[in-house]
Amino acid sequence: MIVAYRYRVKSLSGLLNKWGRKVNFVWNYCNDRQRDALRFDRPWLSGFELNNLTAGSSKELGLHAGTINAVCEKYAKSRRQINRPYLRYRGRKSLGWVPVKGRYLRRNGCSFDFNGNTFRVFHSRQLPDGKILDGTCFAQDSSGNWYLNIIIEVAAAQPRDIQSGVGIDLGLKDFATLSTGEKIDNPRHFRQLEEKLGKAQRARRKRQARNIHAKIAAQRSDFIHKLTNRIVRQFDYIAVGNVNAAGLAKTSMAKSVLDASWSSFRNKLAYKAIKHGAWFEEVNEAFTTQTCSCCGSLPDTRPRGIAGLRIREWVCSDCGAIHDRDVNAALNILRRGHATLAEGITGLLSSGDAKAEQVQGLNE
Repeated sequence: MIVAYRYRVKSLSGLLNKWGRKVNFVWNYCNDRQRDALRFDRPWLSGFELNNLTAGSSKELGLHAGTINAVCEKYAKSRRQINRPYLRYRGRKSLGWVPVKGRYLRRNGCSFDFNGNTFRVFHSRQLPDGKILDGTCFAQDSSGNWYLNIIIEVAAAQPRDIQSGVGIDLGLKDFATLSTGEKIDNPRHFRQLEEKLGKAQRARRKRQARNIHAKIAAQRSDFIHKLTNRIVRQFDYIAVGNVNAAGLAKTSMAKSVLDASWSSFRNKLAYKAIKHGAWFEEVNEAFTTQTCSCCGSLPDTRPRGIAGLRIREWVCSDCGAIHDRDVNAALNILRRGHATLAEGITGLLSSGDAKAEQVQGLNE
């Protein structure tokens, strides 16, 4: 299993800034050679050919040879992936980036050695034993802070036996509703600082605006990390509705949808489930709000259309069950998981089936 660990660098930032400018020079050199190939109708350059063209430049540039090779390979790979004849040039507005070949990075207690220098980092979590892979890099954020991103190969976790499961319905009023009945409030990080950000932007205080954006991103990331950690440790099977965040981001709800960051939540939940041995699945959430989680029918009393968005609680006309709109959707999302995985999940019995038995007893 391949995972990434991110540590903030607290030393030699000036050296990294210098290396970042040299990396931009190598990248732009690759771009120039590619444009020459286009101009003279020659074959497009591969990463191997770019490595040959930059061979011997390590001492003159003051960069590690592995870093120069990684830049050339990344350039050729990026150009091939997006299928463009050449890429954008990197300049002063580009965030710093220094790729590192994994075999050249050495651990030194809570620090790391590279190219004859020792980089001290904020050791926020223990780096597991394993092989450091290519793709490791130093990267700069918009605030000018440098981070060391380590790609490492670790042993995969054994899949857990399914004892409990949960369905998750994502929303805007509440960030998420679980099939257990728990509702997680939407913190609305952007909305809380929107007024302050607007004042800074109108006053053209670029540094203050940049810091506010960084604070919002950090708060959002912290919230999602803590929530996903709790869910993957508490449940063995996790089903999430595949709400179309990209489509909703084109509507009048765009600001709220982007602030909720549903896609980031699902991505983090997916890789953490694999890391902890839990089962994760994205489920088609069509009609999960309108379907009765007790009898499985589409009753006439179900909420429909835009007008039905105001209905937060409704009664099934077929079986008489009383539903909370979001909890009902979460139960249906859980039930739509693989049938073989759903068997034996205590969450199904404790919520949906128990509720159905209670309604049936009342009707009798």
